[in-house]
Amino acid sequence: MSKLQELVEFVAKSLVDHPDKVEVKEIEGEKTTVIELKVAPEDLGKVIGRQGRTARAIRTLLAAVARKQNKRAVLEILE
Repeated sequence: MSKLQELVEFVAKSLVDHPDKVEVKEIEGEKTTVIELKVAPEDLGKVIGRQGRTARAIRTLLAAVARKQNKRAVLEILE
């Protein structure tokens, strides 16, 4: 598991009511890494937050860690 994947998993599990249902998948592309986050349907709102603020914060953290590794990462929250 990569650092990017671990970061998203840690943050997501800290936010939700059902941490056992958190799934994080990493898809390596040529220039960009896509991190897919899947949570229980009732926890979706907690991960996204009001007006997407929580999701934006997670994406900012992810981008900062990826930049340190000279990568580009994108977070996709799956329903």
